[in-house]
Amino acid sequence: MEYVILAVVIAVIVIGAIAGLVVSGRRRQQLPPKSQAPVITAPPTTPREPQVGEEAAPPTEEPRRTIEEVALPEAPEAEVVEAAEAEAAPAIEVPEPTAGRLVRLRSRLSRSQNSLGKGLLSLLSREHLDEDTWEEIEDTLLTADVGVAPTQELVERLRTRVKVLGTRTPDDLRGLLREELVDLIGKDADRTVHSTKHEEGPAVVLVVGVNGVGKTTTTGKLARVLVADGRKVVLGAADTFRAAAADQLQTWGERVGARTVRGPESGDPASVAFDAVKEGIAEGADTVLVDTAGRLHTKTGLMDELGKVKRVVEKHGPVDEVLLVLDATTGQNGLVQARVFAEVVDITGIVLTKLDGTAKGGIVVAVQRELGVPVKLIGLGEGADDLAPFEPGAFVDALIGD
Repeated sequence: MEYVILAVVIAVIVIGAIAGLVVSGRRRQQLPPKSQAPVITAPPTTPREPQVGEEAAPPTEEPRRTIEEVALPEAPEAEVVEAAEAEAAPAIEVPEPTAGRLVRLRSRLSRSQNSLGKGLLSLLSREHLDEDTWEEIEDTLLTADVGVAPTQELVERLRTRVKVLGTRTPDDLRGLLREELVDLIGKDADRTVHSTKHEEGPAVVLVVGVNGVGKTTTTGKLARVLVADGRKVVLGAADTFRAAAADQLQTWGERVGARTVRGPESGDPASVAFDAVKEGIAEGADTVLVDTAGRLHTKTGLMDELGKVKRVVEKHGPVDEVLLVLDATTGQNGLVQARVFAEVVDITGIVLTKLDGTAKGGIVVAVQRELGVPVKLIGLGEGADDLAPFEPGAFVDALIGD
């Protein structure tokens, strides 16, 4: 009987142990894995005050704001745009001085022109100057676009002076040739661009020429020349038939702080010129430069319109200068243009552009003889300050070299 009771007790104990193991296993299956256990975030606590002997931790502060950030509201979008435009506005440039500018550009001129001077010096240096040599000298001058009449005059003078000179050292010949070329070009001509303000108002300069000679660019460069010489300039964009001309001229003006007066596209050029002079008077400007349309010299109607521009401008006061822009590379062709323009308006001066390229330096002599007016400015490159007042001595020095 005792054994039976003992067996029952052992069985109960075993059954209980088994049941406990089963329940424990089920509970472990129901618990989430450690990686998925919820994270309990401790509530923020107030920092503990430091005890005696401990250093206080630096307080956490928000970034400080300036008085302007606190007191002023945000700028409206329009003001932000205006500020951005102000920053983007081009800075006004200070053109280089015009005094001696041609001397500084001499090397550029001599690279393309001194074949004339060197050719003449080489021929004149021959031991015997026979008729064939003098014919070669004539051909050299004609090839350089000096023109027939000026060439004949120069050759005769050289013949006479070489006979009188007797011995011909290189220095003697160079000095002789320089003197004769300067006289041929004309050292006493008034080559000043008349741009000084007078009692009636600002000086008015009309810039004329056919399409493609660089007339608008020359007007912009001339503005730089005048600003460099201390003049206050107003520009008139009277070339209303070419859409880009007014924009181009305005860009040139903005670079040196010169205001540009313009009108509607295809508008009346005379009206724009009139308004430009009117604005020049109101602003107290020294000079008003008027860029006219590039007239084709074969179109009589357009040439007549150029005459109208001049007459309308003269209602304000006299026109001080009419500068004819010629492309030096066109040579004798440019003389045909010059004749026609001279019939419509009184040309007072000539601007020769592109004289640093394939141009023949003799065109300076030929065009002056043709019109009876001096070359006042020459263009020697694409740079903004490559327009220079014409100086006969410096020009001849570039032709014949040192």
